[in-house]
Parts: sequence; structure tokens; C-alpha cells
Amino acid sequence: MMLDTPVYKILSAQDDARAREHGHTDTDLDARDGYVHLSSGDQVAETLRLHYAGQHGVRLYEFSAERLGGNVKWEESRGGDLFPHLYGTLRLSDAQKQWTLETDNDGNPVLPEEIR
Repeated sequence: MMLDTPVYKILSAQDDARAREHGHTDTDLDARDGYVHLSSGDQVAETLRLHYAGQHGVRLYEFSAERLGGNVKWEESRGGDLFPHLYGTLRLSDAQKQWTLETDNDGNPVLPEEIR
């Protein structure tokens, strides 16, 4: 039986438009660091808060870590937490779910109920 550990990619509206055009994510941060930054379900809210506050049109994609293959490595990052990093191409067609995030009264992205 194959596990389906959900991992999430958050994209700004601009990065999402570029990803849709190319069929895969291609952010400046990922290119600089040499891997695709992902978050686990427990980490995604904090990632949104720290890096996407005040942004509208933020997109959230859910993937299965196992289905992305052996190129997902869990590595120490913020606060010593292990974050999933993909060493390869993250194709949008591999997403199991996707959302355009609503914003709260302060304009901050809000996670879908099923992830909170």
C-alpha cells in the first residue's frame, strides 16, 4: 500500500501565472536554493503567514510526497523543523488538489478548512 503524505506548494499570483504558462513551478527562490520549497500540512499556515501576508490571489497546490518520487528530501530548515524539498521539477499536472486562497479582513491568505 502506497502512502500519500500531502506536501504543499504555495505560489504568489505572479509565480502561479508563470507556472501555468510553463506547466511547472519556477520561482526565483527555488532557482536560487537549488530545490523546490514545499511545506507539510503542519507547516503551511506558518509559511503563508511569514511569506505571503497581504498578498491576494495566492495559489496552494497539494501533492503526494511519495508520488513525487525519491527526489523529495526532508531537510532541516526554519526552527529546526524538517521541511520537504523537491530536487527536480514540480509539474502542476501532478497536483492532487489546488486552491486559490481567500483572504481574511486584513488581506492575508486563509487555508482551506480541510487543511486547517
